[in-house]
Amino acid sequence: MNQGLPALLRGAPEDLRTWINDPGVKKLRLCVITIVLACGFYGMTVGIWRDPMMGLYVAIKMPALILFTLACNGFLNGMLGLLLGSGLGFKQSLMAQLMSFTIAALVLGAIAPATFFMALNAPAPDAENAASAHSYFLVAHTVLIAMAGIIANLHLAKLLIAVTPDRRTAATTLGAWLAGNAFVGAQLSWIMRPFFGTPSIEVAFLRPDPFNGTFYEVVWNKLQTISGGNGVLLLIIIALGIFALHLPVIKLLKNRETNPGSDKPSGS
Repeated sequence: MNQGLPALLRGAPEDLRTWINDPGVKKLRLCVITIVLACGFYGMTVGIWRDPMMGLYVAIKMPALILFTLACNGFLNGMLGLLLGSGLGFKQSLMAQLMSFTIAALVLGAIAPATFFMALNAPAPDAENAASAHSYFLVAHTVLIAMAGIIANLHLAKLLIAVTPDRRTAATTLGAWLAGNAFVGAQLSWIMRPFFGTPSIEVAFLRPDPFNGTFYEVVWNKLQTISGGNGVLLLIIIALGIFALHLPVIKLLKNRETNPGSDKPSGS
């Protein structure tokens, strides 16, 4: 049976079970190397518009952000998996999340050539419309990263369906893992900023005050400013949008209820 990246991307239940039940050093190394190379390439295209040095910085920071998030949440998510009855041990939980991050990295690495030429054809950082170009880059890359995350979540849902006892357990485990990763990853991204490189701010690997404030405080203030004080309403709209984008994942988990045990091996 194919144990490489094609098997991981294909997402067949038998391949996913093999990966998760035998999380050996070879698979771990393959996933880590893939994340470093693919996210590094994509990260370079994110920062290179501001400055080639910024591209190098982001090429280092983007895979580091993923691996740090996984390291910070590895124990917590392993414990949640056990508490929620997934049947996955700490090593298996860590491997499942690493597989998901690997898929997201492959998606981002695949679109990196397009984002590289997008950066080359954008207005220069010292141009009059540089602020508009920066905003465009911020929105475009946020959408691309979100789409890569949704694809990875879909594969993670397939994996949990294949290895957990039932649909409810798969859904609760997935929700707990995603919530923890999103919470920690967002704050780590704030500490490790900049990624996009604001034209008016000097290029640097980290801000002089990386621990000043929190991601959530800044987002809330931005929402309040944009909405004219109706931040709660705008937050609800964003939450509904995220929910809508994850409808394929929800549908997959719901289909599990109508076909219980359809993808389980005989005798399980």
